[in-house]
Parts: sequence; C-alpha cells; structure tokens
Amino acid sequence: MVVVVSPPPPIGAVSNLRLSSQTLPFFFKISKERELKKTWRGRRRHSLMLLRAAAATKPVVEDGVLSYNGKDALTGIPDNVVATPSSNSSYLFLGATSAHTSSRHLFKLGLIQDARLLCLFRFKIWWSIPRVGNSASDIPIETQMLLVEAKPDFDDASKSYFLFLPLLDGDFRCSLQGNSAHELLVCVESGDPAVVASESLKAVFVNYGNNPFDLMKESMKILENHSGTFAVRETKQMPGMLDWFGWCTWDAFYQDVNPQGIKDGLKSLSLGGTPARFLIIDDGWQNTTNEFQNEGEAFVEGSQFGARLVSIEENNKFQKTQNEAVSEAPSGLKEFVSDIKRTFGLKYVYVWHALMGYWGGLHPDAPGTKKYNPKLKFPLQSPGNLAHKRDIAMDSMEKYGVGVIDPAKISDFYDDLHRYLVSQNVDGVKVDVQNILETVATGSGGRVSLTRHFQQALEKSMAANFQDNSIICCMGQSTDSIYNSKRSAITRASDDYYPRDPTTQTLHIAAVAYNSIFFGEVVVPDWDMFYSQHSAAEFHAVARAVGGCGVYVSDKPGQHNFKILRRLVLPDGSVLRAKYAGRPSRDCLFDDPVMDGRRYNYLSTIFSFFLLLINYSLCFHVNFCIVQNKSS
Repeated sequence: MVVVVSPPPPIGAVSNLRLSSQTLPFFFKISKERELKKTWRGRRRHSLMLLRAAAATKPVVEDGVLSYNGKDALTGIPDNVVATPSSNSSYLFLGATSAHTSSRHLFKLGLIQDARLLCLFRFKIWWSIPRVGNSASDIPIETQMLLVEAKPDFDDASKSYFLFLPLLDGDFRCSLQGNSAHELLVCVESGDPAVVASESLKAVFVNYGNNPFDLMKESMKILENHSGTFAVRETKQMPGMLDWFGWCTWDAFYQDVNPQGIKDGLKSLSLGGTPARFLIIDDGWQNTTNEFQNEGEAFVEGSQFGARLVSIEENNKFQKTQNEAVSEAPSGLKEFVSDIKRTFGLKYVYVWHALMGYWGGLHPDAPGTKKYNPKLKFPLQSPGNLAHKRDIAMDSMEKYGVGVIDPAKISDFYDDLHRYLVSQNVDGVKVDVQNILETVATGSGGRVSLTRHFQQALEKSMAANFQDNSIICCMGQSTDSIYNSKRSAITRASDDYYPRDPTTQTLHIAAVAYNSIFFGEVVVPDWDMFYSQHSAAEFHAVARAVGGCGVYVSDKPGQHNFKILRRLVLPDGSVLRAKYAGRPSRDCLFDDPVMDGRRYNYLSTIFSFFLLLINYSLCFHVNFCIVQNKSS
C-alpha cells in the first residue's frame, strides 16, 4: 500500500532570426499578418484552457497505481514509495524510504509498459542526448527528464502526457533509470560517503497535461517556486552578445590560438561582408604548466587535461616580457583586446576558463595560485556515469588529478580572475568543465552542496564584475548545475561540434533540439560553433537560425562560405534570433531523429503569431515553411 502524506499549502518577441530573401522569399510578403496573429492568439487561449483543465485534474494514488483521469502513469507502486500531492493542482512528488542509511539509494517507483516515452539522459558526464522507447526498460541510467504519452481512452482522440522530473532533494541529487522488468527506478545519491540518509521524500516531480511544451513550462515554474535555487529563462537578463554574429577561436586554432591568428580571422570575416561583433578567445590564452608533457617529446594524448593554472594572467603569447623586446606579442591582454575592438568593431570579447580555473585545476605550489589553497584530488565518477560512454577528458583528470580550489577561497578566486579580466577590457567569460564538481565532492558535503556553493560564488562574481550577465556555461548538463542556475542565462546544450567526424553532425542537431525541451525553460540553449565551409555547414546554419541561440562560427582564417554566412548575418554584424529555443514539433517527440531515416520537424517561435518549421532528413536536406501553431 502506498503512503500518501498530506498535501503542502498552495505554492504561492521577437529577438531575432536571419531570413534572407533567398531562403524565405515569402517572408516579407505576408498578406494575412493580422489573421495569423488572431489565429495564434486563439490557439494559445485554447492551449491555456487545456492546461487549466489539466491543472484541475488531481492525481489519484490507489491500490499501487498513480493515475490521472483514469489514465495510469505508474502501476505496481511498492509500499515504501511516498506520494506527496499538491493541494490544488495536477502535480505531486514521489519519494521512497529505506530501512538503512546510505549515500546512494536505488528505489523502485513502479511499472511503465506499452507507452511511448522520451528520455533525456547523460550519455557522458558532461552531456545529454535523447532516447525514445515504449516501456521503462528503455529508460537509460542518468535520465534527467522523462516524458510519457498517456494511453488514450477508446473514445478519447486527444493526447495527454505525464512528465517525470528527478530533483535535488536536500543534499541528494536524483536521476531516473529503468530495468528489464519494466520498472522505473530513481537513483538518489550525495556524492560523499559521509552524507547519508534513509529516505528521499521529494525525489521526483510528476505532472500531467495535454500540451507537452506548456506542461514543461508550467512545471519548471512550479519547481522554481518550490526550490528557490534556480530561475526560469524568461526572468533572466540576456547577454547582449546573443544578438551579434560571433567567432570562436577553438576549432580554428585549438590551443595554438595566438594574437596574429585572431586578427587574421577577424579580418577575413570582415572582408567577406559578415563582420564578427562577438569573439570568444577559447582555451590557449592562460598561463598554465603541464608536468605530464615534456617539451620536445611526442605528444601524449590526454596529458593536456592534466595541465594546471599557475596565474590568473595571460600567457606569453598575449603578454610581452621584459626579455622579449623584439617579440610580436602585445604588451598585454588589454592592449590586444583594445586593438581588435577598435580595428574590427568588436562589441564583445569573451575568454574561456574552466570552473576550477583550468582542466587540471590550480597548481598547488605556484606563487600565483597557492593563495586559493588548492588541493590535489583524484575524481571519482558515480556508477551512473561509469555505465555510459567514457570520456578522455574525465579519464585523464582521474589519472592526473585536479587541483581543487578550497571552497572557502572560491569566491576570492572568481572575483580576482574576473576583476582582472575586466581591467583588461574583456566583456565576459565562457566557463567550462562545470560537472567536475560532482566527482570531487567527497569531504565537501556532497555534490549538491558543493555545486551550489561554487555556482553561487560564480554568479556573485559575474554580477559584481560584468555588466551584461556575460557568461556562457559549458559541460554543465547535470541537474546539479541546472537546478542551481539563478542568473546564468546561456548553457551549451550538446556535446562538442566535431568538424572532422561526419557521424556526429545529425546527433549534434537532434541533441540540442530535444535537450531544449527541458534546458530551454531555464537557459538559452547554446548550439556551439560550426564551420561555415563544411559538408554539413548549411544543415548547422539552418539549425542556428531557428535555435533562438547565439550564432557563431569557428572557421579557420580565410576559410569561409560567405554564401551561407550572408544568409545568417546582417551587414552590420547583427543576427536575427528566434524568441524561444528551437524544439522538435509535437508529432516528432517520440521518434528517433537520428536512426530511423525519416524527415523531422523542428519548431521555433519567430514572432508571437506564427512559427517557423524546419523539416530535415539525415542527408542534411532542409526545407522551410511557415505554419500555424497546430503542432506546438
């Protein structure tokens, strides 16, 4: 018999999108704008009416079954499962109790069978991808969002959905998984053997509705109020760089980035009529040391992730020393940034750094970093992460260790680093390697507590030093980070763009689009950079055009496809951006966009009265059409 506890009291435009006359000649010939606007508003009112009707649908937990309107969400619920319904809405919390205390529990919640479902799960420690299936046995370990299509009644033609969101419950982080018996399980773990509990009463949020997108939006607003630890996207300040075309140095140079190469790249983009107004100086500008890679010896793959930061200042490529009077290096980062802003009309210059300073953290004994009291720790991954794909960066950090900044000093580190960057005319930062915290949380209160502490310190420093909420978060697709994001407004929503791997191009697009269903309610999903001169360039360009995201490339200097770029970038360097994140349309939610060879639709709000729909197949063929809001 399921325990049901008493319910708690009630819980209290267009930005842009570049559409050229070549791409959408009809875009500027809309003759029924008012009619479309009226249709949109009518459908929106209908959608809200359905949502309110769903909100009036109370969950019923009886005889081991959780149901809404007679439709079963879970059956065979074990006796140790605890359900906490809301007092006046369709949502509830599920949790469970155990006879023993532990830092990691695996609780069975019930059965899901013969129902179409969509999972967003971490297939690497850093990144999430979608998976579809028909029972709980298809739910992978480390699932962070589960959407299930309710079985329709015989006389019910409309569709409805169950949403399961594993949460942060106190010092424990929860995730979903299934087993071969079609049982849904929740994993509850602290990441620190010293942080233990025997129960988690609010491990999973469950809600029900008729529109999956509205269901997600309203659910995240409920959780925002419930947790108080994160904010939804629409309440956050949007960084100005989102509205300008950008260039990132990573795939152009990797760690060999240098001042002259940056100037060459900016110049070639300007000469082609698509000037970059936003620049990310990626990995390669910092002052680091690598004891695992000796100069003159053959490169050791993975050793780069053992390098450690020795100073918050730039390295010698960007800073001329007293002994280098004839060097071509600028006198310092400030001179270089000021020069390229003046010469190329840049509005925003960001630089890259890792959450822990660098991949391998801070050097414990370097004069420039020992004030932050870094300690060498060897990361430990959770069983959930180890069940999926290995990652060379994580494997290398496990091997070489990470110089973890003292949590008591992390605010000082971020404030010193960011204040220095502002003094060098830098406008913002891309903060990478964020999920590392969950692997070094032993002895620090656990993964949830440590992540929250670092996230608060980071966002406090951003608010104090930068004026534009100028941060792009990266490698942070864990709910530890997402549910602690109060101010950060942009997060990478996919694994890296790999220009030399043709097999990853479709998965990259599909991953961002499906991840945006969840992440897009908390942040602007960042689609990463791409090459404009590439076999899949147009495919990526279309996705960025409707992604509601920043648009930036990582072309090598002089290697550009301006036919594509001019369809994305206005002559002044600005871009048109969709109001919301690009997501799969409703009819595609439970299909596999990568493996089944069909064409798929992606939906993106351009204006408040009509939508843009992209239809694509695996061969990168793309069509555009404007549709009414019948599939959202």
